[in-house]
Amino acid sequence: MKIATWNVNGIRAREEQVLEWIGRDRPAVFCLQELKARTDQVPASLRELDGYWSCWHGERAYSGVGLAVRRDLLPSPARFEHPDFDFETRIAVVRIGRTVIGSVYVPNGGKDYDAKLRFLAEMERYAAACRSERLELILCGDMNVTRTDRDVHPKERRVDAIGQRPDERAAFERLLASGALTDVGRELDPDNDALYTWWPPWRQMRAKNIGWRLDYVLSSPAAAAAITSCSVLAEFGTSDHAPVVAEIATLEGR
Repeated sequence: MKIATWNVNGIRAREEQVLEWIGRDRPAVFCLQELKARTDQVPASLRELDGYWSCWHGERAYSGVGLAVRRDLLPSPARFEHPDFDFETRIAVVRIGRTVIGSVYVPNGGKDYDAKLRFLAEMERYAAACRSERLELILCGDMNVTRTDRDVHPKERRVDAIGQRPDERAAFERLLASGALTDVGRELDPDNDALYTWWPPWRQMRAKNIGWRLDYVLSSPAAAAAITSCSVLAEFGTSDHAPVVAEIATLEGR
């Protein structure tokens, strides 16, 4: 089964592409970010998508996340929640057996860098709480942080650039440590120095693969062990981000 994530950069602009993608891959769970739409503005074709329970959590023209679970995984209606640190409609989670899956859109930090660091710290706390409760955790989405320099094309590396700063990278590493989370994409493709998921939308940067890795599937141990692949669909869609799709054999506690 597949668990997928995509920052769509506007759900209304990407409606047909999302439908094409979901219809083709039929993921068990899909996570979307940067909806830029209130729930009532999300196209009905997606809100009423056949075979899925879905949650649409957004604000007009800003932020927002979507999270959907195939109904054969949860015969009863899914119970979607928003952790207590949610702000600007940036996180939704659902529990499937002993596994918690979240769609996450970390603040960019350009307007309020401190808010980004606070959000990462709260995610760290949440991951630690899930770990203490012996829950498996899979966090998917746009984390707006590059883990290391190798996650940024050499032409885009700047030590003072938001998304590359030492303190936010350190906060991201603390999140991974607190939740015992694996960066699945890097774990399964350790030698790829061109593993990018976002490209500046100018000068054919995407065609040249001059990008950053900002979108992740992060997984706790048992779930990570069941993930056999994690691919970036770099050629798909017109968002400035690409979908990331993980193939998982089973969900813990299902």
